[in-house]
Amino acid sequence: MSASAASRPEGSLEEQILSGLDDEQRQVATSLAGPLCVLAGAGTGKTRAITHRIAYGVHSGVYQPQRVLAVTFTARAAAEMRTRLRDLGVGGVQARTFHAAALRQLQFFWPQAVGGPLPGLLDHKASVIAEAARRLRLTTDRAAIRDLAAEIEWAKVSMLTPESYVRRAAGRAAPAGYDQTTVARLYQAYEDVKTDRNIIDFEDVLLITVGILQEDAKVAAAVRDQYRHFVVDEYQDVSPLQQRMLDLWLGDRNELCVVGDASQTIYSFTGATSRHLLEFTKRFPGADVVKLVRDYRSSPQVVQLANSLLAARTRQSSRGGDSWPTPLELIAQRPAGPEPTFTECADDEAEAAQVATRIRGLIDDGVAAAQIAVLFRTNGQSQAYEQALASAGIGYQLRGGERFFQRREVRDAILQLRASSRAAGTEPVPQLVRDVLANLGYTREAPQAGGAVRERWESLAALVGLAEELDAVRGSAAGGVFTMPEFVAELDERAAAQHAPTVQGVTLASLHSAKGLEWDAVFLVGLSEGLMPISFADTDEAVDEERRLLYVGITRARQHLGLSWSLARTPGGRANRKPSRFLDGLRPASSSSVRSVSGQRPARRKQAAPAVCRVCGTLLGSGAERKVGRCHNCPPTYEESTFEALREWRKDTASNASMPAFVIFTDATLVAIAEARPQSLPELSKLAGVGPAKLERYGEDVLRILAAN
Repeated sequence: MSASAASRPEGSLEEQILSGLDDEQRQVATSLAGPLCVLAGAGTGKTRAITHRIAYGVHSGVYQPQRVLAVTFTARAAAEMRTRLRDLGVGGVQARTFHAAALRQLQFFWPQAVGGPLPGLLDHKASVIAEAARRLRLTTDRAAIRDLAAEIEWAKVSMLTPESYVRRAAGRAAPAGYDQTTVARLYQAYEDVKTDRNIIDFEDVLLITVGILQEDAKVAAAVRDQYRHFVVDEYQDVSPLQQRMLDLWLGDRNELCVVGDASQTIYSFTGATSRHLLEFTKRFPGADVVKLVRDYRSSPQVVQLANSLLAARTRQSSRGGDSWPTPLELIAQRPAGPEPTFTECADDEAEAAQVATRIRGLIDDGVAAAQIAVLFRTNGQSQAYEQALASAGIGYQLRGGERFFQRREVRDAILQLRASSRAAGTEPVPQLVRDVLANLGYTREAPQAGGAVRERWESLAALVGLAEELDAVRGSAAGGVFTMPEFVAELDERAAAQHAPTVQGVTLASLHSAKGLEWDAVFLVGLSEGLMPISFADTDEAVDEERRLLYVGITRARQHLGLSWSLARTPGGRANRKPSRFLDGLRPASSSSVRSVSGQRPARRKQAAPAVCRVCGTLLGSGAERKVGRCHNCPPTYEESTFEALREWRKDTASNASMPAFVIFTDATLVAIAEARPQSLPELSKLAGVGPAKLERYGEDVLRILAAN
């Protein structure tokens, strides 16, 4: 800790900011002068460390908030960082993506550096690439245009012109089957079309801003005067173009803090490189280096598997010229959890079915659907899991599908919330939000219907959950005042950044899109050769990146982790697949817990008798009905005061833990508890929705409330 930190009184605001940080995080937070390199493993609290560093620097008077620029790689991550900084009392700090920061500077300096109006910004390259192909009389389809767009983006972030592309692209896979000379011609035609239309793309935003900063000394001086301290998150993902911009922002100064993990470099195909992170101390001799290795996210079992995956590759590093950097070895801080499971299935359909079955079991044990994810290598694998979850009556959300804030019900909700905020009373914000959204169909209990009705309800429930979460952090529970106008402003900011709240439903996502996220339970599926590693990973470097991608997938899990693969693509198909080479040495010798290695399916489980209402004897249809053992037509048999006492306890517990109330127990589970009135932990454990983890965490509190009521 710095001398200034040691001299602060223990109860000061600065000391409060440092409280709760471990020794290494505190070292990051109190190292206010650059250069600083933070090597942060997955789940080690890197965002917490750097946001507290910024807050400590501002509150101690070392930083001026308007002169700090924090840069990250996704709009969602930037929005999350702004939220955390605001909660720490330093809302004036700029937290942006590289593109957002460059665009803001370009819009401001364009008139004086170039003159005239700024060209229009191109959202998608497809139409322009299609036009460029037509000019060259090239035949393209949607897949070819996608591949060509990705290649042009790589070339531009690598700062290659159409003329220099051919030489540098030698050895790269031919996009859409075109040779490098043809791609270079298309690249030039693409640039010509943009010029004719007076538009620029996202890469141009960085390129033009870099050009202005290089050529105009006054502009460069103005930017360097505005920003004195820089923080770059996910530094292993910077491209040469982004690094060039960062260099120009810095000038000859070294007030820079970078945070990254070379083992999570998974975007090399976009031009990202961990070289800048790994060579940071060469560029800045004497730079402080802090390693964050205490994993607060995952159970020891998950952490051990992640470490073993990287260690298996590290043992191969004796070969000459190997560039595999020594990975950080994570140290688990959470209590022990279940062992990861390895499941071999007969075919893709069987694999999806067993995953859906296991997910149903987790949900019945009290794991929220929003805390479960199915991750795969390619988006084309999602269909089987969509069908399996739908057949099992389990809601899901496809990450990368329709954006949350573009949904009609969400847009309508924000309009009504904005209107109501002008005349909001003194009621807590969550209750006001519930009242407003009730007009749009929100109810405390989820509807029994599925499809569009359920999806609409889940969108509205996500807004209510966000209101509860923010009120717990900023409202009366935190000793502050959280108002309806502030909630609407938060929604507007999140909509601009596409920072969606948590939607109740299992997440289906590609491994790449899962970066930066985490869930209680993760299923890594399709782990067979050809998919993991992917078939076109035909170099040592590409295979290494696939290993890192699987590492990222493993470290998304907090407690439950399932890894699976199938022997055939279709039922009855030829069983010619093999499990991923990355699983060698990780999976038990006999790892076929659901399907035999021969591909023969085991006998089906004996199905349980249909659940019926304990009052009238009718079949129970919904999960909520099965939890309480009573249909919705029969009257409840609990004391209202008992149910309200349980709800009040849940609200307080959720506020103290800064989590939505339904994560503790759903309303249906509270009803089941109030009606059954269990007298012991074994009796409580028999109720649906009360799994072992929740029993251990909340069981004694629940029994105490029941005894008092």
